[in-house]
Amino acid sequence: MSLEYLWSITLPMLEGARTTVLLFFTAIILSIPLGFGITLMANSRFKPVSAIAHSYIYVMRGTPLLLQLLFFCYGLPMLPVVGEYLVLDRGVAAGIAFVLNYAAYFAEIFRGGLLSIDKGQYEASQVLGLSKWQTMTRVILPQMIRVVLPSTANESITLVKDTALLYAVAVPEVLHFAQTAVNRDATIMPFAVAAVVYLLMTLVLTLFFKALEKRFRFE
Repeated sequence: MSLEYLWSITLPMLEGARTTVLLFFTAIILSIPLGFGITLMANSRFKPVSAIAHSYIYVMRGTPLLLQLLFFCYGLPMLPVVGEYLVLDRGVAAGIAFVLNYAAYFAEIFRGGLLSIDKGQYEASQVLGLSKWQTMTRVILPQMIRVVLPSTANESITLVKDTALLYAVAVPEVLHFAQTAVNRDATIMPFAVAAVVYLLMTLVLTLFFKALEKRFRFE
């Protein structure tokens, strides 16, 4: 197996990795704040709002991400009346599916983080005369972040690996180019190269979150 061959199959996978990285950052940047918003809705005292949030979480976590991808990529245009207005680029449709799916998972992570905060923290903030906004931003959120960081790191690494599902909706990413090379050259080496690409991406994420956890531990 020559170095020239390895480079020839690695280069397209690196191009595919750009799609993976783009989808990752899009999903993270949008799903984390959306997930926190859903958490606040789920904790709302207004029953209809809370019910909507809990139903959303149940549906998105209770159905496979692959099914959601297929629905947004191929199912939306089939909807009666409005379907013709919902024809999206497959990459955009896949991005929406990932954001909505991971928002539900992050919502549960954040809900667990909020539940871990002692009620005395809220009472102490009231005694100090802090507003609800100040209590949330200065007291609750910093403590919640420390609690949810490990789970958020784990979910982020899972997101990197889940991007391989783009293969099912014909969005060219790492696995797409690996499978193409395997079919063309009748060798499993492209799968090994793809594994290395994924491992490198998850290694960078792991080191980033380790540094982040260390920083919050000593603050």
